[in-house]
Amino acid sequence: MEAADFMPSEAVIAGIRRDIEAYEAKRASAQRQVRWRVPVFVGLVIVFVALVAWLFNAAADPHEQWLSTPHVFLYLGGMVAASVLYFQAMKPATRLQQSFRDTLLPMIFGFVRDVRYQHGARPNSFDRLPRETVGPFNRQSFDDVISGRYEDFPFELYEARLSQGTGKSETVAFKGVIVAFETIEPFPGTLVAARKAGKVAHFFRGMFASKMQELTCGVEDLDSTYEFRTDNVEAARPLVTGRMAKALAWLRETWPYDQARVALGGSDGFLLMPRSRNFFELPDISQPIDYNTHVAPMITDLGAMLATAALVRKIGARDEAAAD
Repeated sequence: MEAADFMPSEAVIAGIRRDIEAYEAKRASAQRQVRWRVPVFVGLVIVFVALVAWLFNAAADPHEQWLSTPHVFLYLGGMVAASVLYFQAMKPATRLQQSFRDTLLPMIFGFVRDVRYQHGARPNSFDRLPRETVGPFNRQSFDDVISGRYEDFPFELYEARLSQGTGKSETVAFKGVIVAFETIEPFPGTLVAARKAGKVAHFFRGMFASKMQELTCGVEDLDSTYEFRTDNVEAARPLVTGRMAKALAWLRETWPYDQARVALGGSDGFLLMPRSRNFFELPDISQPIDYNTHVAPMITDLGAMLATAALVRKIGARDEAAAD
């Protein structure tokens, strides 16, 4: 499909431009508030920490070091307080942007029926995502969640960040967009095509080695970068060597950012498309919004991802169903 197939009508675009004008009028006010709130809020913390540190130093032994235990706790507490107050200072901007997104996103996705938008909610389909697709993680966060019907199938599309560990030891298992959709034909079990690299490969060979068996698709380039795993080899083999291999080869050509992943489990299909930046993020409050620069690309991005999901969901379909 072409990008023009996803574009809203001229009347809808005119409405979006009016909403952008209204946002711009409020953006200037929010920007002015942020300009004075950030230095004042953070500055108060700095002044408080400096004053308390001076009092500690005045009351302590003359040989006490500025980096003694009380001072360290004070500085750490000051850093935490400064971070909290910074986000509080930015609230006029973040509230305005989120309010605009709540209105804008359902409007621009006119090619999606029954569209629904949420921010930060846990997607309904996430618990059904086969964990073998991403490997181990103990932390997850979600940004934009869009659901509805595209063509003849329901879907849920969401931005997710999945990671293992904390701080400097944190390893990101996945960051990008996950598209969950209803398959044409249920797969009798679980089948995943995930990245063959480092900890993910170790994860497969360890925890899931007794549950999942490995297959190859017969395409050297794909077998060297993907790990195919399933708990139903008989049903999975014709898919891995057939439509799944073709779909993954096509994804490698059309998705330039990082290696896409696919999972099938019963009636659920999942397409994972890694990307470092947020797809539906608005520019900073200091930057004006332009329809052609910031809004139109969102529409084509979502349309392209759903068109890709429509192709991937045919992997397990009978020939006559896929032809339809």
